[in-house]
Amino acid sequence: MTGGLGALNRGGAVEWNRLLLLGRRDLSTGLARPSFTHFDADGSARMVDVSAKPETDRTAVARGRVVMQPATLAMIREQMAGETSDLPKGDVLGVARLAGLTAAKRTSDLIPLCHPLPLSAVDVGLAPEGEDSLAIEATVRTVGRTGVEMEALTAVSVAALAVYDMCKAVDRGMRIADVRLVRKTGGVSGNFERVDDEG
Repeated sequence: MTGGLGALNRGGAVEWNRLLLLGRRDLSTGLARPSFTHFDADGSARMVDVSAKPETDRTAVARGRVVMQPATLAMIREQMAGETSDLPKGDVLGVARLAGLTAAKRTSDLIPLCHPLPLSAVDVGLAPEGEDSLAIEATVRTVGRTGVEMEALTAVSVAALAVYDMCKAVDRGMRIADVRLVRKTGGVSGNFERVDDEG
């Protein structure tokens, strides 16, 4: 491939991508469109400079679930009741909770452009939902210049992966689903709440 990025730029592809990434004014309204903040003027990835932002109380809540065979969830319910189950790796909910807590603290190691944050609190909860789902919720808090949405989402995702790991010997068809941010507070952008969330 000759010419590299310069050739693409002359053809307009790179410039078009740059405009898409950075956002430009909406031709119909004249208002500036929202832009991706993790790209610089050339369209290259960057860590956002948050030094000018005020420190505020910030909270994020994320949810997700692991869908499994009813028999697998029944084994987890047996563990919760203190009964002996056929899950060979032991305490599913305890391990998954610790995995989520650890993941929240290590988010900046996993997501390249996330800022390392001093977290004030992390709570990860797991509970059976219906006959074939394990619901997961993570709440993360900090006082800082950037939010903790990614920490909450990472906590839920890794907790779900830990559930899969703990139960895969009996159910390899499990599915991680519906990982989403449901609420965030604090920061210049204000609060967010997912109005269509079913919990």
